Amino acid sequence: MVDGRTIFDRQVSELSQIAGEILLVGWTAGREPRPGVTPIADLLPGCGPLGGLHAALTAARGDPVIVVACDMPYVSAPFLAYLAGLAGRRGEPGKADGFDAIVPQTERGYHPLCAVYTHAVIAPIERRLSAGHFTMTDLLADVCLRVVAADEIARFGDPHRLLANVNTPGEHESLEALHNHEL
Repeated sequence: MVDGRTIFDRQVSELSQIAGEILLVGWTAGREPRPGVTPIADLLPGCGPLGGLHAALTAARGDPVIVVACDMPYVSAPFLAYLAGLAGRRGEPGKADGFDAIVPQTERGYHPLCAVYTHAVIAPIERRLSAGHFTMTDLLADVCLRVVAADEIARFGDPHRLLANVNTPGEHESLEALHNHEL
């Protein structure tokens, strides 16, 4: 829970402002469906986020995909819309003259799980998956990448807050302390 809501509910609220369809990747049969999302299973189970990205891009049938990790409570619709808009700035999304991926970068490194990917990354993903290489950041070397730097991210709020993720109770406490300090 963050600010009285689950991270999932916060993300669905933000994504529903800008996305026609929200895919929940990694869905397993027998689980209760969640309102506002389309559940999809990993096509290649056990391949981590790279396998999830592959499933999402396959399900999206050519449309760019906004990826948000399930542990990021403060992503905002305006920030995600900005990232999605960059996918077509150099040309047609997914074409050779356009960007294949739009990925934020701060001094902490790339944030490939809060990014936009076009259908053009499917072939590089499939090559990596078949070779057993599942690291998301390694994929970025294989694609036409548009990096969104911290100063660009800052137009939408504190980059550390927008891109924060919560993997442990300690990270949750630190994030809550940061949020309370900003109020």
